[in-house]
Amino acid sequence: MSTTAPSARPRVCVYGAGAVGGHVATRLAHAGLCELSVLARGEHLRAIRTDGLTLRHVDGARWHARPARATDDPATLAPQDVVLVSLKAHALPAHAAALRRLLKPDGVVVFLNNGIPWWWRHGLPGAGPLERLDPQGALWRELGPERALGAVVYSSNEVEAPGRVLHRGRNHYILGEPDGSLSPRLARVATLLQDSGIDTETSATLRANIWRKLLLNASGNPVSALTRLDTTERLADPALLALCRQIVAEIAAIAAAQGWPLDAADVARAGAAASVASARPSMLQDVLLARPLEVDAILGQPQLFARELGVPTPALDVVIALLRGLDRALQHPSDRTSTP
Repeated sequence: MSTTAPSARPRVCVYGAGAVGGHVATRLAHAGLCELSVLARGEHLRAIRTDGLTLRHVDGARWHARPARATDDPATLAPQDVVLVSLKAHALPAHAAALRRLLKPDGVVVFLNNGIPWWWRHGLPGAGPLERLDPQGALWRELGPERALGAVVYSSNEVEAPGRVLHRGRNHYILGEPDGSLSPRLARVATLLQDSGIDTETSATLRANIWRKLLLNASGNPVSALTRLDTTERLADPALLALCRQIVAEIAAIAAAQGWPLDAADVARAGAAASVASARPSMLQDVLLARPLEVDAILGQPQLFARELGVPTPALDVVIALLRGLDRALQHPSDRTSTP
């Protein structure tokens, strides 16, 4: 965040105010600690402009607030101190230049994404863009990992209607610098979120936190997407539970081979239960809405790491092949021929 006007409220933009982004935006707007703008589109944007944002928890709690600005064009916004990006990973490269233009000179972008982030190799040997997540290097070149903060999000949300977000459980965020430092800007962003009602901690080992979350994402998301079962229904099937546990074991093996061994207790918990009961994971929500799937961030890039390190991933290999086929079918339904 900018240090040029310490008495002024920081300018903050939620770039993609969908499920997670809508939750964060509502909390920030309700707390009133920043000058908030949101980027959204279509009916969701029209509802936000007309009625604001509403966040409803399944226990009955509600929050309603209006952001200072709502738009679908980032070029209409003033330079921002903080941009919180909740777009899906595959959409990020196309927004690299717009994000750079949206930032103040000392502004920071916080990526609220599932899976392996595009900045993963920053500060590591062989630093550079990941071919699956930033194939042309747009994010690395236009924005640069030094402008980024990473995040691990434990928060189950759905857009239940335009302008309205349903929150099912947990509200915990872990923020970290790609280089592992505990910087002043990291502390400022974490404090802003915490003071706005979002349980937030900082980490000097964010990559370990990312692998820990991937134990859940890489197992639950794809299996729910392929079966269209929510977390409770999926785990009630012994065969699907066994598949999830195999994927968890493979993710843990990749993390260990990369130098991020995970606690056995975390691995066991991830293989035994879902993080939120009766939730529809984000990939299942995307399938039901025929949206592109986050295959590479959640599964494809870990698979590529495994191949580089010689770690066998038989379950991941099959699930990824099925997910890629499902994604093609969702995005190109006219390519399929009907059976007489």
